[in-house]
Amino acid sequence: MTNKSTKLLFLSTLMMGTILSISSNSWLGVWMGLEINLLSFIPMLTSNKNKMMNESSIKYFIVQAMASTMLLFSILFIQMKYQMMWKSELIPSMMVSSSLLLKIGAAPFHFWFPEVMGMSSWINCLTLMTWQKIAPMMVLSYCIQLSTFMFTITILSIIIGAMGGLNQTSLRQLMAYSSISHLGWMISSLMVSENVWEMYFIVYSLLSLIMILLFKQMNLFSLNQIYSSANMKPETKFIMFMVLLSLGGLPPFLGFLPKWIVMNSLVENNMTVMMTIMVMLTMITLYYYMQISFSAFILSYSENSWLMINKTNKSSIILSMTVMISTMGLMLTSMLISLS
Repeated sequence: MTNKSTKLLFLSTLMMGTILSISSNSWLGVWMGLEINLLSFIPMLTSNKNKMMNESSIKYFIVQAMASTMLLFSILFIQMKYQMMWKSELIPSMMVSSSLLLKIGAAPFHFWFPEVMGMSSWINCLTLMTWQKIAPMMVLSYCIQLSTFMFTITILSIIIGAMGGLNQTSLRQLMAYSSISHLGWMISSLMVSENVWEMYFIVYSLLSLIMILLFKQMNLFSLNQIYSSANMKPETKFIMFMVLLSLGGLPPFLGFLPKWIVMNSLVENNMTVMMTIMVMLTMITLYYYMQISFSAFILSYSENSWLMINKTNKSSIILSMTVMISTMGLMLTSMLISLS
């Protein structure tokens, strides 16, 4: 009971920190909100049963503390040196952006992200991938500029997200590299419009939620567990890979909709070259998602020493409904647009 009540307390302060950052009208308030958010998330990462989780919480704390220090120094630098019209100056903007990009784990500041994800529980992974990105991304929208620096960050994130996932066997690290790839798209959508970013983030969060709930329910942590025939039914595999391909952005599924809107917005803003590079690099991500999907359906290991038989055979109605939304969402929205 005590454990549940403390988790609830830290969850509420975690949310409060994010809301404080978003609603603050001063840079110091933003910094304070991010600090509350950080200090609330670390106790949620720790576990008495798993010592590896404690290691991940230390890694997370060191990186986030460094990012917070960078942000605080950037704010002080802006206040002292550029009292008026600091947005026109590139260096302060880059300093603030770098500290926020380190907080969310965008490339080339991504090294801590797969490490922390690889040693965390599925719920903590979900929090890291979704909620923990809200405040830094919103603050990033205040100082983001159409500069070579931001273009480089976007392309690098998609490259590392694509290349890093190619040789992964851990599902948590696979989701981490997928998140880095999506971050590239989110940053590019922020450069275009805040509304486009919000829409992308909501769809991405929904798909990540479905995917992680499926993994948690089936007690999966490695690709080998998906391949084993005794571990899950073919129907469950089919549902799982439909959501995975939707997360990758395969056209018939809902995951393609935000990418489609971002591509459209980039073309309208004369960023065709950048959009083409982004699409070509995302094809690599889709390639390894499809490779996993095909392998899981074709390969069938009857018995494995590392097999973990899951107790939950009954499929959840809520999960089935959300899977239907994720698959049929694009068709429904396309029909609504054509009718209107």
